[in-house]
Amino acid sequence: MSKLILIIQVLCCSLLLLACTPKHQEERKIEPFTFTNQEGQAFGTNELSNTVWVANFIFTNCTTICQPMTAEMASLQHILKEKDFNVEFVSFTVDPAIDTPEKLKSFITDFSADLSNWNLLTGYTQSEIEVFARDQFQTIVQKPVSSTQVIHSSNFYLIGKDGHFVKEYNFVDATYVDEMITDIQELMK
Repeated sequence: MSKLILIIQVLCCSLLLLACTPKHQEERKIEPFTFTNQEGQAFGTNELSNTVWVANFIFTNCTTICQPMTAEMASLQHILKEKDFNVEFVSFTVDPAIDTPEKLKSFITDFSADLSNWNLLTGYTQSEIEVFARDQFQTIVQKPVSSTQVIHSSNFYLIGKDGHFVKEYNFVDATYVDEMITDIQELMK
C-alpha cells in the first residue's frame, strides 16, 4: 500500500510542476519591431521575415562581457557561414543614449569585417529596450542611475523563420555551438 501512495505522490508532484512550468518557448513570438542599424537604416522584423536569426544584447562602453560575447558572435557567424546556413545576427544595444549607429559600426569592425548578415540596433530609449528585452526575450536590461554600466543578459537567442523564440544559449558553455547547429538544421527543414 505504501508503494502505491508513493507513486500517487510522485505523480501529483509531477503534475503540479507541469502546471507551474511556463508555456513552451516556441509559443513565444517576437513582436514586430523596427529600429536603426549601424548604417543608420531602419531594420527589424520585416527584414528578418522568413529567416532564422540569432540575437544578443551588448553595449559599446561595456567593461566586462560584451567584447568576449561579440568576439564569440563573430566566431559563430563564421562557423555558420562555412556551413552555408542563411542566418542573420542581431545585436541590440542596451545603452541607446550612448550607442549611435556610428559608434556601433566602429565597435563591430573590431570583431567582424562581414556585416552582410549582422545588424547592431539602436534608435530606442533606455526604457523601451528594458521593456523590449523583458517582454520579448524574458531577460533583464537595467541601467543603474549611478553607473555607466548596464546589467544585461550574456546569452544568445535563437529565433525561427516564423519569428518564434526557439531557445537561448549560454555562450560560455563550449557545447552551445553544436547544440545551436543541430537546432538550426532542424529549423531549416
